[in-house]
Amino acid sequence: MPNKPNVQSKSAQPKAFDRNVFGQPLLPCSFEPRTGFFRDGCCKTDQHDHGRHVVCALMTQEFLSFSKSRGNDLTTAMPQYDFPGLSPGDRWCLCALRWKEALDAQVAPKVFLESTHIKVLDYIAIESLQAYSVQS
Repeated sequence: MPNKPNVQSKSAQPKAFDRNVFGQPLLPCSFEPRTGFFRDGCCKTDQHDHGRHVVCALMTQEFLSFSKSRGNDLTTAMPQYDFPGLSPGDRWCLCALRWKEALDAQVAPKVFLESTHIKVLDYIAIESLQAYSVQS
């Protein structure tokens, strides 16, 4: 289930320490739908984000079905969590370990590395991410 952040302030601009997997400034993932743990369009994280929503991914029907089968329905809107429901073709900030689980099941969606937070490297090898990369 999508998390609702416990943060009052939302900023569309990543902070200087928000870096992508290349160590460069983190680029936004999606404003339509508005993604990110903070719903600011970016795959930023902090100590409140226990799922580490750091992978900017391109949704596919295969991945959405997989996620639903694992108990996380990403297709049904939940306004109480500021969650619109996703469709194939949407970009969304995924939890690092959910993406890794999908990788292991051979249903991982493509990723936008320039918009994927460097913290993902605590969980997933850069080579795995590069094998699924797509240009912004």
